[in-house]
Amino acid sequence: MTEGADSTKSDSKGSDMPLISHLLELRDRLLRMVLSVIIIFAGLIYWANDIYLILSAPLIAHLPDQSTMIATDIISPFLTPFKMTAVLSVFAAMPYILHQAWGFVSPGLYQHEKHFAYPLLFSSIILFYAGLSFAYFVVFPLAWAFLTAAGPEGVKILPDISSYLNIVVKMFFAFGIAFEIPVATILLVWSGLTTVESLKEKRPYVIVGVFVAGMLLTPPDVISQILLAVPMWILFELGLVFAALGEKKKGENSVNQEKSEED
Repeated sequence: MTEGADSTKSDSKGSDMPLISHLLELRDRLLRMVLSVIIIFAGLIYWANDIYLILSAPLIAHLPDQSTMIATDIISPFLTPFKMTAVLSVFAAMPYILHQAWGFVSPGLYQHEKHFAYPLLFSSIILFYAGLSFAYFVVFPLAWAFLTAAGPEGVKILPDISSYLNIVVKMFFAFGIAFEIPVATILLVWSGLTTVESLKEKRPYVIVGVFVAGMLLTPPDVISQILLAVPMWILFELGLVFAALGEKKKGENSVNQEKSEED
């Protein structure tokens, strides 16, 4: 009786060890992610005010004469650049963050899945920064030009720096995540959760969905909504193209493997 109980305890202990080791690895990788953000933040905090001026330049360029940005809260001149620098540190650390996430999940993938995962990881990083760049260089100038010119006469435009920070961070995240649509589409197809043909049939719903997302994730102006919705639609179509190519390549590989086995 004692031997049976001891063997049961040892088996349960052995089954718990992998879970504990995975949790410890997850903790270590999360700490590394946080530490990378802190290190980048410590290196950028000295230039926090300059960073905020750079990110607010698209709005300042379209303000009327004798108009400036204001701070309605006494702590905003200090806290707002501080927050902006923290967000920028997260964006700058994104390659390392994704690398740590990949290092955690990669041991559970098959070899052929790893072969496709490396390009997807690299593409996701490039697409994320492409979304941020598109927002800053294309969307911001057009949106701020429209919003500052659409107001009634006699109303002086004095944007609050905290409100501007909230809008900018929201739009950065929206465009950064939206540009990941091709990667998400490819993963959905390659994981077997859906097919290219099924997604093509749902295209009308996707089009409506991207315009709804553009309405919810951007300021209430038509320009920024369209500039988010249209790229999301185009990126969805690109994801379908690459997913179809991946399915075709997988089919060819399986056929070649069957022929080699027959030989």
